[in-house]
Amino acid sequence: MQFEIGQKDFLLNSKPFKIISGAVHYFRIVPEYWYKTLYNLKAMGCNTVETYVAWNLHQPQPDQFNFSKQADLPQFLQIAQELGLYVILRPTPYICAEWEFGGLPAWLLNIPNIRLRQNDPVFLAQVDRYFSQLLPRVALYQFTQGGNILMMQIENEYGSFGNDKDYLRAIKALMQKYGVNVPLFTSDGAWQNALEAGALIDDDILPTGNFGSRSNQNLDELQRYFDNHNKSYPLMCMEFWDGWFNRWKEPVITRDAQDLVDCTKELLDRASINFYMFQGGTNFGFWNGCSARLDTDLPQVTSYDYDAPVREWGEPSEKYYLLQKLLATYPDSSEIKEPILPEITAYPAISMEKEVSLFSTLDSISQRHDSPFTQTMETLGHYYGYMLYRAKPVAHSGEIKLRIYQCRDRVQVFNDHQKVATQYQHEIGNDIMLQTPNGQFQLDLLVENMGRVNYGGKLLAPTQHKGIGAGAILDLHFHTGWEQYAIDFEKLDQIDFSGKQDPQTPSFYQFTLTIDDEPKDTFIDTSKLGKGVVIVNGENLGRYWNEGPTCYLYLPAPLLHKGKNQIIVFETEGVRPTELTFSDKPIYKQLNTKNL
Repeated sequence: MQFEIGQKDFLLNSKPFKIISGAVHYFRIVPEYWYKTLYNLKAMGCNTVETYVAWNLHQPQPDQFNFSKQADLPQFLQIAQELGLYVILRPTPYICAEWEFGGLPAWLLNIPNIRLRQNDPVFLAQVDRYFSQLLPRVALYQFTQGGNILMMQIENEYGSFGNDKDYLRAIKALMQKYGVNVPLFTSDGAWQNALEAGALIDDDILPTGNFGSRSNQNLDELQRYFDNHNKSYPLMCMEFWDGWFNRWKEPVITRDAQDLVDCTKELLDRASINFYMFQGGTNFGFWNGCSARLDTDLPQVTSYDYDAPVREWGEPSEKYYLLQKLLATYPDSSEIKEPILPEITAYPAISMEKEVSLFSTLDSISQRHDSPFTQTMETLGHYYGYMLYRAKPVAHSGEIKLRIYQCRDRVQVFNDHQKVATQYQHEIGNDIMLQTPNGQFQLDLLVENMGRVNYGGKLLAPTQHKGIGAGAILDLHFHTGWEQYAIDFEKLDQIDFSGKQDPQTPSFYQFTLTIDDEPKDTFIDTSKLGKGVVIVNGENLGRYWNEGPTCYLYLPAPLLHKGKNQIIVFETEGVRPTELTFSDKPIYKQLNTKNL
């Protein structure tokens, strides 16, 4: 068995082979559904699955590696192999993918003078350490070893970030150092500047293009790049965007199904394809990324539905069935079959059982750090979610001005447990007037990291440090003396619900969902909640926000079990949920749909 990159075609056992692939991110789908998703991918007609590899998932701390549960990449590869699917693996340090910090671990920000994604010995030493754990685990699945991995990627859309060819060669060398011997490729936007900056064509590394429309025009540009370098390669769109991602406060973006099919045919008649995405999945926990903007960055929503052929919850869409008909006309497609459909139910509403203010249970679910000045979340080793900063200053007047400096991303200000203000990104630093006694008072600043940017030059910006950097000014002086509480959402079983209830402050609310039969998928209706996260049986489903456009959290059946299921809502906006409701379909806020 042999796979090669020929001059005009990919060659499988010396015969021309058209790659028909779909993107599935194992880390966005519960492991129990990997088989179903990959089966449906093949049933649509695809012969290959493509996936990124998220560094921050696999190395959450500098001295800790994770390859279990949703991080069990070898198991995902094994299921694909058993189903007869080939794999395109993208184990690059940076992935974009609308994923937190583009897949880069936030602890890298603690390393002095590090230059991310550049030929920097400090950065490359960290990549080396990561690859030493990751690549030997996947090398066994290479096609050259009797496995199913056809190709691997060196870097991702590097031409949209840098043009450091020595860096690209260093990543290539590290991959080969740890046993990678399948063909390598790069992927970039299909225009000349991006390709010239990001590809390694002079090193005989396959360049591929990323685009979602104007197939012939983009393929012409890719071919022109080959011709300019007197090279001949098969054409491939490594990311054919069949939908798009969504951000808070913006309309849901969709793409017409027939338009997608027409552009797909135009592409397949000349090239190989990877549908991005086949099934998008979910940004569970705090893993959503953020779009960089000049002033206010735009965090992405929890759903990574992407308007893909298979929806976030595993339901084939109109796109799926239209693509089935098209793909069936190409000889290298897989056999068309009926897909496996999800089972979704709306469980009866449940009443709230317990509640407690965050302030009353703070010590039991947080790690406290004391210091004279405020410290960032990264400095304290708490990279995601929330940090509460507490001070007990003394005021010598009935009113005092507060200003917060270098704070990201969103801060809520409490004066003796009374909410005074909420500031978000560009508002932070504006004056906040505190009504104070002539004496000591308690100042609490709850800061939420809403997601680091996943694309562009802001990867290197100071704004990717979360929490409070410079500090807080009272009157005209920086206040000294802070208690900092890193809220640990893996310790919610230690919440003390006997503490004080105060719905006007950020609070925890506990519910119990009792299931008599085998659990089914469902949606938690968040339309009447404010902002926060929901934890089911210890698993963080992700963020919700009544700003929309999504007003639900997808709850896969494998996170539930027969009997009693504990659900905890962390609500920060003063909304007291007396009951929790479920739905058998996703719920959206009407912000108008935007078409691609």
